[in-house]
Amino acid sequence: MSTSTLGKTLDRETIGRLFEGSRTTNTFTDEPVDPALIQKVYEDLRWAPTAFNSQPLRLTILTDGDARDAVVEHMMDANQAKTKAAPLTIVAAWTADWHEHMPTLQPQREGARERFAEAEGMRKGVGEQSALIQVGYLITALRAHGLEVGPMTGLKASAFDEILHAENGWKTLVVINVGHAANPDDEDAVRPRAGRLEFSEASQIL
Repeated sequence: MSTSTLGKTLDRETIGRLFEGSRTTNTFTDEPVDPALIQKVYEDLRWAPTAFNSQPLRLTILTDGDARDAVVEHMMDANQAKTKAAPLTIVAAWTADWHEHMPTLQPQREGARERFAEAEGMRKGVGEQSALIQVGYLITALRAHGLEVGPMTGLKASAFDEILHAENGWKTLVVINVGHAANPDDEDAVRPRAGRLEFSEASQIL
C-alpha cells in the first residue's frame, strides 16, 4: 500500500457492501465461480495480520464433484442441499505446521522454526485462533471481489479431515458456499435481516 492511500476512509457504499449491505446467502444463481477468482481473493486477504505472521489458514476449493458429495454427507441436514447446489464451496481449515514457513514469513527471526517446533501446544492455539481471524478476512475479501457467501458450521470436522486432509493434517473450521448472486427464484435465498447489538451493548471505554 502506498503512503498516499494511508489514512483515507472508504466511501460508504463500499463499506456497506462489505458489511451492512451484504447478507448470508443460502442459494445462488447457476453462474459458475472460477477457482482462479478465489486465488485472487486469497492474494488480498493474505496481507492482513495474524499472530507471529503465522498465516495458518488453509483452503480446499470444492466444485461440483465426488469430493464435495463425500463431505456433504457429514453436514447438518439443513446445509446439505444448498451446499450441493452452490457454484463453489470453500472448506476453510488451519494447520499446526505453520512454523515450517517461518523462514519465509519471518526471515528476520533466526531459528524461529526450530523454537516453534518445540512448542506444540502454543502452535495449535495460535494456529486455530489466527485461522479463525483469517476466515473473517476471507469472507470480507470474497465480498470485496463481488461474490456472495454462505458461511456454515454444523459439520463433522473429523470426517471432513479424513476425506480432504488425510495427507496434510489440516483441521476443518468452517464451510463457505460462494456464488455471484443470490437465487432470485428462492424466497429464502437471503432471509430477513436479524438484529445486531449496538456499540453501547458490546463495548466499554475505560
